[in-house]
Amino acid sequence: MLITDAPVNPDDELDRRRRRYGIMMAVRTLCVIGAALIYQVSLWLALAFIVGGAVLPWSAVILANDRPPRSRGRVLRRMARSDRELPAASEKDRTIEG
Repeated sequence: MLITDAPVNPDDELDRRRRRYGIMMAVRTLCVIGAALIYQVSLWLALAFIVGGAVLPWSAVILANDRPPRSRGRVLRRMARSDRELPAASEKDRTIEG
């Protein structure tokens, strides 16, 4: 195993996901405030802010709960370890107790 194959520290990953969630919720807050301030000037722009404020919480939760994808090398290495699998049992090797 190479040092570059080491997984990301779970605490660092959690901090990164929390930061991303916080930023998205801050943008949502700005959208709601922007919609309240701009609705008299432009109804369409206010509606766009409202849509952004409605979509951002859902996407923030989805992204905050998402882990980084596994590296392709790790998956291929696990698939290559088929020599560790147990051989399939034949019909005559079955034992039925009872």
